[in-house]
Amino acid sequence: MENTKIRNIAIIAHVDHGKTSLVNELLKQGNVFRDNQTVGDRVMDSNALERERGITILSKNASCMYDGFKINIVDTPGHADFGGEVERVLKMVDGALLVVDAFEGPMPQTRFVLEKALSLGLKIIVVVNKIDRPDARLKEVVDEILELFLDLDASEEQLNSPFVFASAREGVASKTISDRGRNMQPLFQTIIEHIPAPSGDASAPFKMLVSSAEHNDYVGKLAVGKITSGTLKVGDAILLTNYHEPDKKIRSKVVSIFTYDGIKRVTVNDASVGDIVCVSGIDGVMIGDTVCTETDPEPIEFVKIAEPSVEMTFMVNDSPFAGKEGKYVTSRHLRDRLYKEAVKDLSLRVSDGATADSFVVCGRGEMHLSILIETMRRDGYEFAVSMPKVLIKTIDGKKCEPIDRVFIDVPEACVGTVMSKMGTRKGELVDMTPHGSRIKMNFKVPARGLFGYQSELLTDTKGEGVMSSVFDGYEPYKGEITRRDFGSLVAHEQGESIVYGLFNAQERGTLFIGAGVPVYAGMVVGLNPRGDEIVVNVCKKKHLTNTRSSGSDDALKLITPMRMTLEDCIEFLDDDEILEVTPKSLRIRKRILDVTERMRERAKILGLGKHAGEAK
Repeated sequence: MENTKIRNIAIIAHVDHGKTSLVNELLKQGNVFRDNQTVGDRVMDSNALERERGITILSKNASCMYDGFKINIVDTPGHADFGGEVERVLKMVDGALLVVDAFEGPMPQTRFVLEKALSLGLKIIVVVNKIDRPDARLKEVVDEILELFLDLDASEEQLNSPFVFASAREGVASKTISDRGRNMQPLFQTIIEHIPAPSGDASAPFKMLVSSAEHNDYVGKLAVGKITSGTLKVGDAILLTNYHEPDKKIRSKVVSIFTYDGIKRVTVNDASVGDIVCVSGIDGVMIGDTVCTETDPEPIEFVKIAEPSVEMTFMVNDSPFAGKEGKYVTSRHLRDRLYKEAVKDLSLRVSDGATADSFVVCGRGEMHLSILIETMRRDGYEFAVSMPKVLIKTIDGKKCEPIDRVFIDVPEACVGTVMSKMGTRKGELVDMTPHGSRIKMNFKVPARGLFGYQSELLTDTKGEGVMSSVFDGYEPYKGEITRRDFGSLVAHEQGESIVYGLFNAQERGTLFIGAGVPVYAGMVVGLNPRGDEIVVNVCKKKHLTNTRSSGSDDALKLITPMRMTLEDCIEFLDDDEILEVTPKSLRIRKRILDVTERMRERAKILGLGKHAGEAK
């Protein structure tokens, strides 16, 4: 296909603003599916975790045809923790659809992705989605988007970006606020008219920047990217280079070429400038590499991905239950998997830890790392992780920490509680805007101050609070923040939890387990609201006497235990605790399992002096 008949676009937006639903509708009306084919919601979210959580985690490619034009579409994640996925694919497209919710308006991630797109000079089409919402604020949202463009120093041409008003759920779009539209034709027309055809000379030497790298069990490494010049054929000799690694020169041969037809990959014999292709047979290919010919080995510059801001230590599980539930349990398995993940995900950084059995993993946030942990446990890995910590930097001789921009939308009655909680977490209020009976607040908060706050906000607002955040930059250290004001209930001995033992333990706090659960000494079985550690014996049995029978246990009533998700467990962790992760279980435990040794270690720390005691 001639490159004048190709359009390459990315769909970018804040989380839950309807990107994947919009792509779904474009594919449907672009005749990707048969008339009698059953098409589910969010067909692009093929990953099981994506469908469970209702979010996009990995960027994906698809294409559709409209009026003789091939439109290559890249669906990107909306959560700030997966911003690296967005940054690397923007070099692959010539324009972007900026999707904005008709009620919420621009959010933190909207600002982040728009800033990246404008800096690359991409053409923008603003899609105001969910116009069918009864609380839609179309005119106000349009004004807020234009203000955002001005804040980001957009050029006059970018300020004149076209607006399209759509409802992805109803499958309609229009170019004016007053018109509801009948289908997605106005959006298709705007894409073809406003997004330029890919530039490049088909007769020049072949060149392609690798924006994504995958692994296939049958054909090996796959390099995905947009052909910026020339033509590629199966069997061509190619050279692999890298802008940041001048010495990298790997010669290889093209085994197969795939293009995207709908949501499927189809094999082709050749591809030309402007098309997004997937190439196999290139050994050692990495994201950011340039695939080119010997005649023109000059690499293409790759966008610098924002650095991670949160770290966790992954380590081999050494608990009394180690190796019982996992398939891959050794440090070799753990090391290989983590370093492979770092090759696929550029915003993830992996390095060897202080011991041979530990590895330091740095990511963009708690969500980013929790998705990695959940994926690994589903693949059969068993390991342990430490409490998340922010990455501290020294800038101009000052100790600096990562700061997040946080938007919190709550009912008016909950504003005081949120302001109080943000104050204790060193948050600074930037502005607050009323929306009917709700208030939208904008804070700048140290990233470490947000650990564990999501569940606290839902409790404080009876489930009505909505929070979203994005990395804002590094600022001078804000001082000490109390991570948590509660303690742990810790099991006294190894065994199986008994109703009688649990009944006595539940008076001390909130339990995480019910009866019949295997436990070991040092395992955290509950939460103590008083703020210190209490050792409880949940395996304790009632002994028989001449006046009592063990059957009277049946009359004891247990409070339903708190079910902890992976995110809840990570938020709960303290410095002296780690999380044991297996394919079947999540167990919080103390680093030092023996209570006597634990107390001795604590006394040793407190005995170092007054200041050490205060720091602890």
